[in-house]
Amino acid sequence: MALGSLISTDSHFTEPPDLWTERIDRRFADRAPRLVSEPEADWWHADGFRLSSLVSGVLLGKRFQGQDKLRREGRFEEACLGSHQPQAKLVDMDADGVYGDVIYPTVLRHFSRFEDSEYLSAIYRAYNDFVAEFCSVYPARHKGVAVINLDDIDDGIGELQRAAKLGLSTALISVYPSEERGYGLPLYDPFWAAAQDLNMPLSLHSGSNRRAFDNRESLDDKAVPVFHLSSLATYSTVPHWVQLSLANMIFGGVFERFPGLTVVSVEHEIGWAPFFINLMDYSYTQRARLPDWPRFKNDALPSDLFRKHVLLSFQEDALGIRLRHDVGVDNLMWGSDYPHPESTFPRSREILERVLADVPDDERARMVCGNAAKLYGFKVPAPAPPAPSTPSRRSS
Repeated sequence: MALGSLISTDSHFTEPPDLWTERIDRRFADRAPRLVSEPEADWWHADGFRLSSLVSGVLLGKRFQGQDKLRREGRFEEACLGSHQPQAKLVDMDADGVYGDVIYPTVLRHFSRFEDSEYLSAIYRAYNDFVAEFCSVYPARHKGVAVINLDDIDDGIGELQRAAKLGLSTALISVYPSEERGYGLPLYDPFWAAAQDLNMPLSLHSGSNRRAFDNRESLDDKAVPVFHLSSLATYSTVPHWVQLSLANMIFGGVFERFPGLTVVSVEHEIGWAPFFINLMDYSYTQRARLPDWPRFKNDALPSDLFRKHVLLSFQEDALGIRLRHDVGVDNLMWGSDYPHPESTFPRSREILERVLADVPDDERARMVCGNAAKLYGFKVPAPAPPAPSTPSRRSS
């Protein structure tokens, strides 16, 4: 059974060292995020915090050589060119047999912890300019993801509208804003309306929680932020936050008020979703109702709203694929996570052949290409044979 064309709905940049020093609003020039060369590796510093080292694009494909080949630190000069240059990115996509990709940031997700909202919005605007410029070189194959700060809803709407004019195809919002500002609250309604009017899908990507640093994570003691996914516990419970946000949206009536809104779960895999959907339905139908609990129109269940409005990006979740009909084949899309250490590159087709081994051709085609093409507007030609699977050359 042939795979056909592939679209990755979860790819990434390795942000260039000068992205913010060159582009950020001059009011924040002295606070611009910058890559600092330290004795052992390059580290991102911003506003008094040492955030994370650079491994995106550095360890691409190393996981297939053994876990001992992986490390937590690297230098920008080691990163493959495809992680930050448009033409080289196409070379790697062709090598992996991937036609198009939807591109997310990497280190930028750590910045959602800055308390200064105006500063954070300036960081996001500079990044959105960069990603629009990058994707404009090959717009048929690269779809950029804007990043939006929703601390100020009006400001978020303005940036979403600006992103659409820049040609960006979707927008990333925090996977979980905070307990006090959950996505079921009416204060977000003007933003949902704007996204609906613009036909802009919204993404909830792992690792983008909106919460503050604590005092132990200052540059003075060189501590690595706890928020960076660095423990086995956080890696193993990554769907927790997206479940909370999706449940808040569903039970908060967001999708009934905005029937044209679409939300995408990214880099959480999919095996959790069937149980989550069933548990929402059980809670909705089998527990004593409280006065403020919703009742959906036309006898709809939470699962109906989920399947109509939520799509999930998977990477190599064979268990989730076996349960695909409990979620909906049209709700599933694949992503390679290029150029991160856990990426399927350069073995994406090999891995997909294994994960989708018992899946009929028509369902395969929808999950690895068709659903993403429809959502993001890719026009995919007939597939050509993949080029030799060799990563793009390293930066010099």
